[in-house]
Amino acid sequence: MVSGRNKAGSKALCAWAVLALLAAGGTGWTGGASAQTALPVSKPQMAAQTQTIAQAAPSAGDAVEAAPALDAAALPPLSAAVYSALQTRTVPEKIAMVYQARDYKPLWLDEEGVHETAHLAINAFAAANDHALNPENYDPIGLAARVQSAASNEEKAQLDIDLSLQFVRYATHLSSGRVQPNEVNKALNIFPHAPDPQALLKEVGTAGGSFADVLDNLAPLSPSYARLKLRLAQYREKAANGGFTVVPDGEVLKPGMTDDRVPVLAQRMIQEDYLEPGAHSGTIYDGALVQAVKDFQAYHGLSVDAVIGKETLAQINVPIRQRLIQMELNMERRRWMPDDLGETYVFVNLADQNLKVVKEGHTVHTARVVVGKPYHATPVFSHNMTYVEINPYWSVPSSIATNEYLPKLRRDPIALNAQNIRIFKGDTEVAPTQVAWNSYSPGNFPFRLRQDPGKSNALGRIKFMFPNKFNIYIHDTPSKSLFSQSERFFSHGCIRVSDPFGLAEVLLGDQGYTLDQLDALRDSGERKVITLKTPIPVHLTYLTAWMNKDGSTHFRKDIYGRDETLLKALAKAMTENL
Repeated sequence: MVSGRNKAGSKALCAWAVLALLAAGGTGWTGGASAQTALPVSKPQMAAQTQTIAQAAPSAGDAVEAAPALDAAALPPLSAAVYSALQTRTVPEKIAMVYQARDYKPLWLDEEGVHETAHLAINAFAAANDHALNPENYDPIGLAARVQSAASNEEKAQLDIDLSLQFVRYATHLSSGRVQPNEVNKALNIFPHAPDPQALLKEVGTAGGSFADVLDNLAPLSPSYARLKLRLAQYREKAANGGFTVVPDGEVLKPGMTDDRVPVLAQRMIQEDYLEPGAHSGTIYDGALVQAVKDFQAYHGLSVDAVIGKETLAQINVPIRQRLIQMELNMERRRWMPDDLGETYVFVNLADQNLKVVKEGHTVHTARVVVGKPYHATPVFSHNMTYVEINPYWSVPSSIATNEYLPKLRRDPIALNAQNIRIFKGDTEVAPTQVAWNSYSPGNFPFRLRQDPGKSNALGRIKFMFPNKFNIYIHDTPSKSLFSQSERFFSHGCIRVSDPFGLAEVLLGDQGYTLDQLDALRDSGERKVITLKTPIPVHLTYLTAWMNKDGSTHFRKDIYGRDETLLKALAKAMTENL
C-alpha cells in the first residue's frame, strides 16, 4: 500500500521499520535502553481500530454519530469509504468536520498509497517515550501493521480516520499535558490551552515536506522543556548502565576526615557528573570531592557546607529510578505552561522557595522566598501584578483572626495592642476592652483586624499585589532570619521575599524609581500605592526537577506531596489509556 512516490528521499523511517524496531523490544515507555521502568505501561493495543474511539481527542469537542447525509455514489471510491466509515462510528465533531470540508478525501493516504506524513506521525508516536509519554497510547505498532495490511478502500478509510484520531490525541498530550492539572489537584489553578483539532489536521493536509517541522513544534518550545528532555535521556542512559552507587551509612563525614566510604562517595559523584574521573583518590575527604559535594548540595536545595550528614546522605542515596520519575513528572508540568511567559515576568518556584525576575529571556533578579506550610500550601497559578504598596496595612485574614488572635483576646483584650493591630466592626473602630470576647467564636465573629504600617507589620514595609481569589501576594517580612534556612516553608500561603526593595527597584525601574527613592518612601512611614503602567505576569509554579542553562540539574523535595498525586494520575491515564 506504500506509494512509490513516497519511498525515495524520505527522512523518516518507513512504518514497517518502526514495527520491526518496536517488535525488537523498543516499546518500553521509560526508554528501551533503560533497565528500570519509571511509570507502568499498558498492554500493547494491536486490535483492529475499526471500533469506536470516543476518547481519542479529549479536546476535540462534542462527538457526532454520523456525517451529514449525501450521495456517496457521487464521491470517488476512497472518499466514499471515508464517508461510510464516519457514518458507522463515533468521531469527535471537529475531526468529522475536517473530513466533511474536504469532501471526505483522506488526509494520510490516497489511491497510490500512504503519504510520508503518515510514516512521520507513526514514528513520532513510537518515540513518544522521549517526551515521557507512553507510545502505546497512540498504537504505533498497530498502525504500522495496518499500513502494510490495509487493502480494501474500507480498511484504508478506517486507517486514515484512526491516524487522525491518534495524531490529535498525541498532539494534545504533547502540547498541553497528558492530564488536566486542576482535575488532578485543586491547588493547581492552571488550565492549559489544548490545540484545535481542525487546525492540527489542516497542517496534515497542507504541510507537505514540512510536516516534520509540524511534529517538532508540537512539544513546548521553551528551552527549559528541551533541557529537561535532554537530561531525562541522559539519566535513562545512566540507569541502563547500572544507576547510582549507594554510599553506606556511617558517622557524619566532614572535610579533612579519613573514611573508607570516601572512594564510594567519589564514585557516586562521578556517576552524576559532579566529579571528573580521576579527580580524587584515596580515603581522605578533601579537594575536588569536597567541591563536588558542595555542588550536589546546592543543586538539591541543601545547606552548602560539604558536611555529609543524614539529610545529604539521604539525597545522595535517592535511587535513579526516583530521579527519572521526578524528571518525567516535571516534563508534564512544563507542558502545562505557555511557551510565552511574558517579556518581563516574575517566576516563583514553590518547591525551590526561590523567585526570579526575567526580562527578555534573561534573569535579572533572584531572591529567596518563604512559602506556605504544607498544611497552608501555596497554590499554583498565574496572575498579573498591577500595583506595589509601600508601608502597607495588613488586613488580618479571618482564619488567622479567629483561630490565632481570638483566643489571645479572650485571655487579654489588649493583647494585640503591642502589635499595632486595631479592631473594626464595619468601618467603625472598636476599643478591644469594650468587647465581650468570650461571646464570639469563628462562626459569629463580626470584626476585622488591621495592623498599622511599621517595622513590626506582618507584611514588612512593602507588598507586591497581583489580585487573585486566593488572596496570595508577595511581601516583605520582619522575620528576616528565616531566609537563611535551606527549607523555607513557614507562611500561611503568601510569599515572603528577601531583599524586597531590590525587587521593587527591578520592577519599578522602568517607571523612574531608584532604590534611594524607594527607601525614602519607606522611611517616610506613609502608605504609598504605586500602580504599574504595564502589568507584570507572576507565575507561581511547583517544579521538583529542572536543568539550568549552565547544565546543572536540580532536584527538590516534594514538600506538598504533589509529585505523588501527579504520579498516580499519570499512571492511571497511561495504563488505562484514558
